[in-house]
Amino acid sequence: MKLILAEKPSVAKNIADALKVKDKKDGYFEGNGYVITWAFGHLLQLFDAKDYDGSMAKWKMENFPFIPSSFQYKVKSDPKNREKPDGGANKQLKTIQYLVRRNDLTEIISACDYDREGQLIGDSIIYKFKPTKPIFRILLNEWTPEAVLTGLEKRKSNNELRPLLDAGMSRQWADWVIGINLTSVATLKYQKGKGKALNIGRVLLPTLKIIYDRDKEIENFVPEDYFKLSATFETVEGKHYDGTYVEDGEEKFKKREDLESLLQVIQHKDASVIDKQVERKKDFPPFLFNLSNLQGYITNKYKGWTADKVLKVAQSLYEKKFITYPRTSSVAIEESLVGKTANVLKTVSEGLPYENEIKFIKSKRVFNNAKVESHSAITPTYLKPKRLTNDEEIVYTAIKNRFIMQFMPVAEFEETKIQTQIKDVEIKGTFHTKGKVQLVEGWKKVESIRSKDTLLPFVQENEIVKVVGQEVSTHVTKPPKPHTEMTLLRVMETCGKSYKEEDQDQEELLGSILAGFSIGTPATRADTIKKLKDVGYITAQKKNLVTTELGRKLVETFPIKELFDLEFTGRLEKTLSDIERNKVRKQEFLDVVFQFTNQSVETIKGKPDVILNELESKSNKFEVLGKCPSCGHSVVEGKKGFGCSNWKNGCKFVIWKNDKYLASMKKKATKTMVRALLNQKVAHVKGLTSKNGKKFDAYLRYEKNSKNDYYSWQMEFTK
Repeated sequence: MKLILAEKPSVAKNIADALKVKDKKDGYFEGNGYVITWAFGHLLQLFDAKDYDGSMAKWKMENFPFIPSSFQYKVKSDPKNREKPDGGANKQLKTIQYLVRRNDLTEIISACDYDREGQLIGDSIIYKFKPTKPIFRILLNEWTPEAVLTGLEKRKSNNELRPLLDAGMSRQWADWVIGINLTSVATLKYQKGKGKALNIGRVLLPTLKIIYDRDKEIENFVPEDYFKLSATFETVEGKHYDGTYVEDGEEKFKKREDLESLLQVIQHKDASVIDKQVERKKDFPPFLFNLSNLQGYITNKYKGWTADKVLKVAQSLYEKKFITYPRTSSVAIEESLVGKTANVLKTVSEGLPYENEIKFIKSKRVFNNAKVESHSAITPTYLKPKRLTNDEEIVYTAIKNRFIMQFMPVAEFEETKIQTQIKDVEIKGTFHTKGKVQLVEGWKKVESIRSKDTLLPFVQENEIVKVVGQEVSTHVTKPPKPHTEMTLLRVMETCGKSYKEEDQDQEELLGSILAGFSIGTPATRADTIKKLKDVGYITAQKKNLVTTELGRKLVETFPIKELFDLEFTGRLEKTLSDIERNKVRKQEFLDVVFQFTNQSVETIKGKPDVILNELESKSNKFEVLGKCPSCGHSVVEGKKGFGCSNWKNGCKFVIWKNDKYLASMKKKATKTMVRALLNQKVAHVKGLTSKNGKKFDAYLRYEKNSKNDYYSWQMEFTK
């Protein structure tokens, strides 16, 4: 009997289906010579500090730094009561223990995800029970029946994966040591009041710094005017084209008068086409998706999506066997998967309107072992989904389309460049014109991407044309744009080397990603962005991410500057990657982290006390502002508005802090305003702003509509 441990119940079911095992017991499947059980992700967690030493139950500055001599594991805590072990995890561990110790067992196979986190999950559970049977590992990129059977045939000894386990433990232990020590001392040093901690993390802070730096760039940006000179030329056939004046390679000029002096000079003059270049260019499709690029694509294209949501939906598609492993940094496919990929392409192409244009080709752009780290790029599997949720449909279609694009004709366009020189006058520069015409639509058909053509009239070199219009236009330099999840993920993935979508073809960038020189991993970046929002360091304004006051204060005050440094964090992540490759020993990495933590704690202790964050006492949190006009219960302040405390029973009364009516007059709802509305039925509001920018005062009422349960604003100018 062979025991297989999967990371999740859904994956265990996929394995059972592949092996045709249908007998489900309490916590496992059994049949055909296999027992298949599962974890729920991490069933075990590291000890809390107080588990090692009871005196650590209360945070005291003198207790830190604290680094245990050896790291120990316990059953993961109940999310609702961290003092108790999780009941479901405890029960499943006992089931696994019983199965590991069965007398009829011949071997144990770990089928957890093929990454350092999956290795850590499987090994921490299996070795906890001191098994006597040989332990093997299957390494899969997808959970289709074919892949499961092949993986079992090619299973490896689990000892071969020791470097992957070492990397997983190194990451977990390092984050525990940095997080426990620096979060504790930072909270004691810089925060007043009891409640949530001031979160400090190895990946959290450099990500915050990326957003902070962009905010500062925007804040410090000083707009500057610049000017352009353009002219309209007429051919002998009466056709027109425009050109922009370029002098010494520059088309933007700081002084308007420099260009205005040329306006009269060129008016009604003849000009000559002194150079014409026509070039046919190829436009290749974007690379296959890795997780960061998929998250960037979806969050940029669809409103309301976050990187965390994209990962959750992709994980669901993976567990349902419709796509390959999503937590990958690769943008190419292993060369050994050529035949398999051809079959997948044939399946997903069936019935498409451009099916006859899809041709399977083995190209280095798609199949390249040098661009694959552990897992190939995300692609569909040969199993076509029959029913998907709306969210799954969005993510699956994006992955399928990006895959199909690789095997469509390369898009081609013709680019024309014309240089026009004014005749019979001494002018240093020339007028430049560009035209572009799409010749072959190719892969752009897949998502109906329309290329904007710039059509030019036919002119020949040395042809004489006439100036029939000229203009000096004013422009203003623009500040950099705030980060979005797409651009932030790109900076994290490349450790700040680039964040532009068009840069993704650069070999150097791909090399740095594959070498592990990044901030976090594909699996953790979305969670990092979510956590930054949850702890209040950043906030989302539509698609833009910006720092909060607390986030800015933390960057400017927290003295451990290495934790904000992309290079420092990138080197740590690179070392973890090198541990996976068996190039660096686990202890070398941990020694560096422990020394860094000890020094950091002492540095913080030696700095002056500064309050970065003051938490409100709980008694103020539920201050009663008045009675609800709908049901008579108390109205209290919440995070986003002032609402009825009886909301759980269906009362809908609320005045939102970002109320659109008030926002249109550049005001927000305040406690004083709400208290007046509830107690006096009217509030006198000063400093409202009209549409033309004028300030005025008015009386506002918030009254229930006669036809429905909703409330609306009424304005009066006399009480």
